[in-house]
Amino acid sequence: MATSKKNQQTIPVQGMHCASCVGRVDDALRTVEGVDDVNVNLATERARITFENGAVPTRRLIDTVEQAGYEVLTETTVLPIRGMDCASCANTVEAALERLDGVVSVNLNFATERATVRYVPGLVERADFRTAVEQAGYGILETDADADRSDAEQEARAAEQSNMKRRFVWALAFAVPVFLLEMGAMLIPGAHAWLQGTLGTQNLYYVLFALTTVVQFGPGWYFYKHGWPALKNGAPDMNTLVMLGTSAAYGYSVVATFLPGVLPAGTVHVYYEAAATIVALILAGNYMEARAKGQATHAIRSLLDLQAKTARVVRDGAEEEIDVRDVQPGDVLRVRPGEKVPVDGEVIDGSSYVDESMVTGEPDPAAKGAGDEVVGGTINKTGSFTFRATRVGRATVLSQIVQMVEEAQGSKPPIQSLADRVVRIFVPVVLGIAALTFAVWMFVGPQPALTYALVATVSVLIIACPCAMGIATPISVMVGTGRAAELGVYVREGEALQALHTADIVALDKTGTLTKGQPEVTDVIVQNGFAAADVLRWAAAVERSSEHPIGEAIIARAKADDLDLPDAADFAATPGYGVQATVDGRTIAIGAARFMERLDVALSDEQTDRADALADAAKTPLYVAVDGQLAAILAVADPVKDTTPAALAALHKLGVEVAMITGDDERTARAIARELGIDRVQAEVLPADKAAAVKALQGDGQTVAFVGDGINDAPALAQADVGIAIGTGTDVAIESGDIVLMAGDLRGVPNATALSRATLRNIKQNLFWAFAYNIVLIPVAAGALYPMLGVLLSPALAALAMVFSDLFVVGNALRLRRFQPALAQ
Repeated sequence: MATSKKNQQTIPVQGMHCASCVGRVDDALRTVEGVDDVNVNLATERARITFENGAVPTRRLIDTVEQAGYEVLTETTVLPIRGMDCASCANTVEAALERLDGVVSVNLNFATERATVRYVPGLVERADFRTAVEQAGYGILETDADADRSDAEQEARAAEQSNMKRRFVWALAFAVPVFLLEMGAMLIPGAHAWLQGTLGTQNLYYVLFALTTVVQFGPGWYFYKHGWPALKNGAPDMNTLVMLGTSAAYGYSVVATFLPGVLPAGTVHVYYEAAATIVALILAGNYMEARAKGQATHAIRSLLDLQAKTARVVRDGAEEEIDVRDVQPGDVLRVRPGEKVPVDGEVIDGSSYVDESMVTGEPDPAAKGAGDEVVGGTINKTGSFTFRATRVGRATVLSQIVQMVEEAQGSKPPIQSLADRVVRIFVPVVLGIAALTFAVWMFVGPQPALTYALVATVSVLIIACPCAMGIATPISVMVGTGRAAELGVYVREGEALQALHTADIVALDKTGTLTKGQPEVTDVIVQNGFAAADVLRWAAAVERSSEHPIGEAIIARAKADDLDLPDAADFAATPGYGVQATVDGRTIAIGAARFMERLDVALSDEQTDRADALADAAKTPLYVAVDGQLAAILAVADPVKDTTPAALAALHKLGVEVAMITGDDERTARAIARELGIDRVQAEVLPADKAAAVKALQGDGQTVAFVGDGINDAPALAQADVGIAIGTGTDVAIESGDIVLMAGDLRGVPNATALSRATLRNIKQNLFWAFAYNIVLIPVAAGALYPMLGVLLSPALAALAMVFSDLFVVGNALRLRRFQPALAQ
């Protein structure tokens, strides 16, 4: 008998090389409870699993394969979701996607309206995602090309805002007359008597019914459209609460209007104004919230606006303007003054100054000439140049930055887990509270008990919106990471944003992080009557044959002094000692004291003390001997960046301890630490041991952020609680750190730390408000104040309070857009 597809699943397995691998995968999968049979094929690299009774969750199968030492091929896609109004909506969509066979994980962010889905290709396809989302009552925004996705999402958000505005205006136009007829008549002296005499009670009810019906099933149909599928799927959301609350008020009023005889004596009242006003108020809140959320995406829109739309390609000597998406690697492009650089590339002709502030945060334009790299989206200021395209499309630095900011805005920091757990059970609990409220008022409430029970129940349903709880964290993360991007700080994960605010120690690499990473000759101390210019000429001539960075510093100094360099002959290098060669008929030797000793070059105590003083000042002393006689002592140092002292002072002001982990010798490291006020020093650490050094700092239970160049320091960046990759322009290794500082400027570290603290403080404020609002006002809505004060909350006021709660959270998060860094870059 054939096995049904439901009882069978095929997953792609990577990393198998032989029959032994097949056996290990086979054995591992057979241990999974519910698996009946396994067939692993080495040629196709697939494992077909048969189940005893229905499918086993894909996640369990993947974990089993990975624990056996192999990998299951998975892909990740981002689905722009339409139609969500609250955190419960997000949970509904997330649950619908998670139920699909083949889906490994789902991360849905309500604020960004995106679901990041990791899945096994072949087991589930995009069409399945669409079906699941639509069955849950929502939609997926489709675009013609991934490159246009952000533009399409922006257009869709604008269209949805327009629709919300239209619904609100429509509801308001009919709800205001209802409110004035019902409530105005009670507030304006003589109005009630006039209406009774003119229309009569029953005719007034008919007018109110007609107006409210337009609101309830016109703009208010929106809540039925989304609330009913959620209720039917067992995942009620905000729309469900509004649907039930307004339906109860409207339905009771309809019965009182057309079938008053079925209601107990004294309970024939209408609540049309409550139903109509609630719909209008909540639609107003949705519209204002959508506008506010649009402001929260300001950073992404700003980055997208930086992208050039066209490029001027040079082909066969002629220039042709093409769409930037048609540029291919290797194309030669021309950029004129004032134009945007269309893609990343390397200058081949011409020179100019380019404004790279969008990438580096540095305000001063950078000089560009042949051989220099340019970044797409930067602005050419003065001259004209041609360059060869090296990275196009998604490979450009700007595209990677946009992707990184989007991922950060869609990520969930650990602090959100509490809110997520609460939101998942919140609406069902509210429905239970509403039912209990109705029962209590019916049994122990004053007469007319049914009327009081209805008012209190509707108020509970309306006031208990989970939006504020669900959006409290993601909206702050969205705005905070967006503001960070504007400051040249790119956060990859919300978790890193949370961890950075608790950092106890910031550990830094020295070369290229604290210092410029380019050694310079700082001192030329001539001896025995030699001229400084001659010594530099000869030393530079020798070092031209060397590849050592110190040699490059000597050559750079000679060129800066406009010295002509003669040729060198008989070059020889002695590893660990120094170099020597013949220049202008003289034997020139350059190296450490031990090299001089090896060559029998005499060094006086005074000369040795001079060299030791240079070493104590964080400089590397070198001796230059000419024909066996000491000619000069050179000092080479890697200068501290001008911005480093201010950055470290700002970190200390934030209460953060500063450590340095470097491969330099102890004396040099200690000298720099004294100069900069660094608290801890770990010197002579090999690159491979930097991760262990970070781990040692973590040994005291402290949270450690490590700052490095993003390439050599990758292990240390990975070991740290927060890895901060620092680099300049296109040289930055975007994948290396949890946080990336595009400019080679340490001031970004205290700025990122301060912004992290501001963001977490903002999240806590939002969560406190969201929880406190519900804890306090749900009992009030249920009638907790009635026994003492005789106060029962109106459903319309409950709707207003709910709207205010949501807008408070969004408005508080938007304050982060005004965050000003402690140190201007």
